[in-house]
Amino acid sequence: MGLLPSWLDAEVILNSLGPWLLPILCLIIFAECGLLLGFFLPGDSLLFTAGLFAATGKLSAPMWAVLVLLTVCAFLGNVVGYYIGYKVGPALFSKPDSKLFKREHVVKTHEFFDKYGPRAIVLARFVPIVRTFITAVAGVGRMDRKKFFTYSAIGAVLWVCGVTVLGYFLGQVEFIHKNLEAMLVVIVLVSVLPIVIEFVRARRERRSAGPSGR
Repeated sequence: MGLLPSWLDAEVILNSLGPWLLPILCLIIFAECGLLLGFFLPGDSLLFTAGLFAATGKLSAPMWAVLVLLTVCAFLGNVVGYYIGYKVGPALFSKPDSKLFKREHVVKTHEFFDKYGPRAIVLARFVPIVRTFITAVAGVGRMDRKKFFTYSAIGAVLWVCGVTVLGYFLGQVEFIHKNLEAMLVVIVLVSVLPIVIEFVRARRERRSAGPSGR
């Protein structure tokens, strides 16, 4: 029995796409980064598995093309998400919970954004659910577009290239290849590591600021 349901298992998803693997993967990454209904998509594990597929030949496109296309899709997803929040966010976020849309996700994302400011756009790339909603929250809050697009581009490069290249090299290790499903679970857990590091750093800053009276 698998550790993940088949509809969230990145290897199952990508294996089922056949020759449409790369185009549909681009659409998935775009949707998760910008369309609110894409919050449940397993972006981290899909990128990792795409890197593995590139290493083993299941993904025939050259690695540089995969990285460029996926990075562009991740960035464009953020742009679309920003304008969704800018145009229709307030009305949408005021609606009660539904089966797919939970105000709880928006509240948590707002808190995340308020805590970390613009750098939250970069950090959020590595946090499932938050990376989907934070773009719309930035739009609702009328975040400066130039600043938002700059941080979105940085985050897209770090997330896509970092996770996919990691999959490319680690996927060639026999142990990891044979235990891919367990590795994908680990990838999801590790995806919150930047937030833990940022939290610890922020606590240390507050403690060091305390004695000075600030």
